[in-house]
Amino acid sequence: MVDLPLPRTTPDGPWPEGYPSGFAVVDVETTGLASHDRIVSAAVYRLTARGDVEDHWYSPVNPQRDPGPTWIHGLTTEMLRDAPLFADVADELAERLADRVLVAHNAVFDWTMLAREFARADRTPPTRQRLCTIRLAKELALPLPNHRLETLVDHFGVEQRRAHHALDDARVLAEAFRPSLHQAAGRRLPLPLHACRPITEWSEAPAAERRQRVGAAGAWRGWRPSRRRPACPYPNPGRYQAGGRLIQGMRVAFSGDTSIDRDLLEDQAVEAGLHVATSVSALTSLLVTNAPDAATSKLTKARAVGTPIMDEAAFTHLLRDVAPAEAPAGAPAEDPAKGV
Repeated sequence: MVDLPLPRTTPDGPWPEGYPSGFAVVDVETTGLASHDRIVSAAVYRLTARGDVEDHWYSPVNPQRDPGPTWIHGLTTEMLRDAPLFADVADELAERLADRVLVAHNAVFDWTMLAREFARADRTPPTRQRLCTIRLAKELALPLPNHRLETLVDHFGVEQRRAHHALDDARVLAEAFRPSLHQAAGRRLPLPLHACRPITEWSEAPAAERRQRVGAAGAWRGWRPSRRRPACPYPNPGRYQAGGRLIQGMRVAFSGDTSIDRDLLEDQAVEAGLHVATSVSALTSLLVTNAPDAATSKLTKARAVGTPIMDEAAFTHLLRDVAPAEAPAGAPAEDPAKGV
């Protein structure tokens, strides 16, 4: 018996013109969140234009350094000792990404980590566009209490078997993406696609040289008006501690351009319970910037008062799991049965 291809239709009519011809759902696990961190495992589910699974691929990757948070991804130095280097799997991975839109939950993080690894391997990734399932869920106005991966997949009745294992995270996201895609197609919504620009400078160049390049490009000299937002309902728990979680009530400031639309990024921070600050002071918990050596007033102030600095990819990754604020003394504890 020969399986005939399904017609390109949705329950409401023809499949929208201009939608991508295929997708690559990606998840990577890493040694950490900084620009010098490395990938320890990667997985790809290739999907058709309508979101059906074609095949999948997974590989551990030897990061040539300490694997970082093994309690999260479960990969130890011993387990990765004989794993291939990223350069060894780069061609196979590139083949699976070619001519497809990269899909990931918090896509800027996965894309940035992949782009840096391809640059280190002296290769250019074939990906031209990415789609973030967080952004898609917001466009669809899905009734989610938050935008964590586990919340999204649970909404669509997908069972997670091994959280923070790249292959299983890619699987559940692929299963949740298909109905999301069909909802968007049924409503004729434009997909929130963003351009993927390869990284060409992945090494740590001298600070003065990086400042010169940023100044020449002029990418960080823009100005944008601040938006009036409701007051944060949580007290400020203090500064972000390296390696820890963001905590509701933390004061977060942004400096320079961001890959995600700035208003959307700030909306995600507010939704997670963070306080978006328009300036930096000794009370600021964290400054987020993609140009840590740019000569901006916020960066100058952050260094003067000791405010931690983090790039956008790491910040958006941490947004997936923000710790709840501590209840004030004498306040009743939350009832876990409410699922809040």
